[in-house]
Amino acid sequence: MPAKVDEGKCTGCETCVSECPSEAISMADEKAKVDADECVDCGVCVDACPEEAINMEE
Repeated sequence: MPAKVDEGKCTGCETCVSECPSEAISMADEKAKVDADECVDCGVCVDACPEEAINMEE
């Protein structure tokens, strides 16, 4: 299940972008965006996000 960003919580800090080992996260309109095709479901971004704006989809 790829990571999912709650845009309401995302502050655009870009922490997840630098932490993502598969480079699946980019920024668009000052919010994090996950490329589901590139996401390896590792959860690193979930732990890295200071705003708790990223979760793994169910």
